[in-house]
Amino acid sequence: MEPIFDEWNIYSKKKTLKTRSAKSDKLEVSSRTKIVAITGIRRCGKSSLLMLAHQRLLAASKKAGYVNLEDSRLKNNLAVLDDILKWFGDEGYLLLEEITSAKDWEGWLARNHEMLKGRLHLIVSSSRHGLLTPPKPLRGRILPHELYPLSFEEFLHFRGLSVEPTTAGRGRAEKLLEEYLVYGGFPEVVLNSDETDKVRLLNTYFKDIVALDVAEISGIEIPTVDLFGRYVIDATYFSASKALNFFKSAGFKIGKQGLLNLESYSQEGYLFFFVPIFSFNIKDRSQYPRKSYLGDTGFLNAISGKKNLGRLYENAVFLELKRRTPLNQLIAYWKDASGKEADFILMQGLMVKEIIQVVYELENDETKKREVDGLVACAREFGLHHGLILTKDVEAVHKVDGIEIRYLPLWKWLLS
Repeated sequence: MEPIFDEWNIYSKKKTLKTRSAKSDKLEVSSRTKIVAITGIRRCGKSSLLMLAHQRLLAASKKAGYVNLEDSRLKNNLAVLDDILKWFGDEGYLLLEEITSAKDWEGWLARNHEMLKGRLHLIVSSSRHGLLTPPKPLRGRILPHELYPLSFEEFLHFRGLSVEPTTAGRGRAEKLLEEYLVYGGFPEVVLNSDETDKVRLLNTYFKDIVALDVAEISGIEIPTVDLFGRYVIDATYFSASKALNFFKSAGFKIGKQGLLNLESYSQEGYLFFFVPIFSFNIKDRSQYPRKSYLGDTGFLNAISGKKNLGRLYENAVFLELKRRTPLNQLIAYWKDASGKEADFILMQGLMVKEIIQVVYELENDETKKREVDGLVACAREFGLHHGLILTKDVEAVHKVDGIEIRYLPLWKWLLS
């Protein structure tokens, strides 16, 4: 096994990588007291973040080792984690990619964090969200760090671009934003200049996540999971009852519980996110349709062939909120009995802190009225006096029925 470990260690040392806003030096500091756990959708840059941390530690003359546990040569080794420890030793910084691929990873992490505390610093990653909700032995020992595809700011950085505060600069920002939304923020896709190759890469990523991070964990056959993924991509809202009718009409044998399991597993693998309606009633939250968002905006065009900018705008806002929002803050949508709706409300405990509407164009009076009425009704219910509407190119502040509404172009909000 040692030659394989050496191989990965050398590969990580030599790999040339671009930095991003998630700072690798923070991982080093945090790992001195906790197990640092990096999770996120497959291919979003977790490996690069670990390797950048590895290179930084070595440059500072610190002992550090890197191994990718998804290597097929390691998968049948039931004692791979102990073998890595024998190879590396019991002190320094050990960076392990896809830790959840190894047998008894929970127990191994808990034991070695406790027994070698202050000597062995563990930084691990996984494409599975379950790493953030570990079993009892690891509770209180894990410091989570969720990574997402590149933000719009990181997209510009990777491409060596900037946005000037001029009329021409605003026009350029809108064009770059559309490219970012249509093809998404996976680093390899962003750095590829060929549009056909971008779509091919996204299709490959989608298939890998379906097979490795949903089907493999759920035990449900790949064709069923693939159809589920394509169904969700075409749907703004997800309801297991409606999905069940679709699957029956397509000749697939799966029950409602199976679809609910797929909803859960696809969220665990960061393929989709399902946002509940706001309600203090748990039953309402589970029974009402959830709004569905893609783990990367590029999947919409690559899998369905659609370039629905209205939906892409809203999806980009959701992903940015996930980057900015603490884990203890709830994101929900709001709807009243009359049908008025707010796209996002951000809650801290029982308090609503912010209301956000997202709309591509506001030129139509009916569209503007719908967005404003929904925001105002939501603000009144929660006693807020302000709200935000993100759109393509409107920047203004208006007051409606005592509620201050700020309009802001999406590209500017993403860079704020």
